[in-house]
Amino acid sequence: QVSPALRTPRVPVWLCSLSGRLGVLFGTDSRLLSDWKAERIFHLYFHSGQQEQSRTARLTIDTHSHRWEEAQREGPCSPGKRRPALEMAIRTKWAGATVSWNGTEPFS
Repeated sequence: QVSPALRTPRVPVWLCSLSGRLGVLFGTDSRLLSDWKAERIFHLYFHSGQQEQSRTARLTIDTHSHRWEEAQREGPCSPGKRRPALEMAIRTKWAGATVSWNGTEPFS
């Protein structure tokens, strides 16, 4: 029998398969589950358990970023526009959000 806490998590958590690698994307702010106002600027954490990831990545998500500033820098087909798979997964929930890796080298 599955515990009620496992059926309804207290904090947001997603199991991810990115480029064939499994990982966990999670937040520590329970308001992300129930208060849309908390989705302005918040932190998510990602851990894959892979050897090349020595520590959990702390990402800052900004859902109200200035997309027009990004559009002026490069065209949509430019190689510089490619984003890591983790960022694209995050954007399936928060379209157009910017992701800051906070000093962690982005990985695919």
